[in-house]
Amino acid sequence: MLIRKQTGIEIPSSEITPEHIYFSRRAFMTGAAAAAGAAALAACAPKTDLSGAGSVSRTDLPAATPAVIAGQTDELGDPLTSFEDVTNYNNFYEFSTSKEAVAGKAADFPTSPWQVAVTGMARNPGVFSIEDLRARFDQEERIYRMRCVEGWSMVIPWLGFPLAALLKEVEPAADARYVRFETVYDPDNMPGQNSPFFRWPYVEGLRLDEAMNDLTLLSTGLYGKELLPQNGAPLRLVVPWKYGFKGIKSIVKIELTDEMPESLWMAAAPNEYGFYANVNPEVSHPRWSQATERRIGEGGRRPTLPFNGYGEQVAALYAGMDLAANF
Repeated sequence: MLIRKQTGIEIPSSEITPEHIYFSRRAFMTGAAAAAGAAALAACAPKTDLSGAGSVSRTDLPAATPAVIAGQTDELGDPLTSFEDVTNYNNFYEFSTSKEAVAGKAADFPTSPWQVAVTGMARNPGVFSIEDLRARFDQEERIYRMRCVEGWSMVIPWLGFPLAALLKEVEPAADARYVRFETVYDPDNMPGQNSPFFRWPYVEGLRLDEAMNDLTLLSTGLYGKELLPQNGAPLRLVVPWKYGFKGIKSIVKIELTDEMPESLWMAAAPNEYGFYANVNPEVSHPRWSQATERRIGEGGRRPTLPFNGYGEQVAALYAGMDLAANF
């Protein structure tokens, strides 16, 4: 059964320094290695304030097609980004630094069998197969906006389940404060992981209260179908009020910890990418403004919404914090 939850201008490429120029003049890690860090924003890809107009819970994954969801919008009335764009314009540096090349290079990536280990400061840690996760937790359809740190955005109908449901099952220990996520390390099938410019595998993290927020989703599909490899199959994180690089893909490990995780982008370019990565039009990226964005499939630019439009649901998580300092 479906329970549709509905909540709730890009910077032209000419305004973003080309990789080869940027790499030649900056060094982030050691020499040339760190230069790659600032190039931009992997993980945006391949994430609506779901409070209002209903919710969708479904325990199966019918053979839906993009046409099944045609005409749907987010809670702001914005139409869905086309299936073609969502599945062919992807940031996934494990495969390629070219958004248009990822789908082709990821086409044969093996996503079965697949296991996810939930470890660390939990009373009931365990290892779950992707089939177990799909069966154990009701699959919901949630239409979320996804805002990339590069300045482009999409509206995507995800399938998945709240991360909180899994965390409640493993029972975080009283001292757990953060959740660390790790992507599979498979350089034979992920050619980008042979690059020395990043510290592989991809790592991301959330504060525990962020992870427990109802908007935070572990996605198993989109547009009524299981995730494709270029979108992070078989399991990825979706945190719609944060920039897309927080949405780590192809997850194999979730660890509860009392220490703030250092993400791949924090390690590569700490002056450009912080732990929180909340969408904030008032805080510019060091190399471009975040005040506006371009919706993929549309012309022109639109204002960027604080917390990507989900402030009513998440702003309280950051009460009293300096959001410029804690970027």
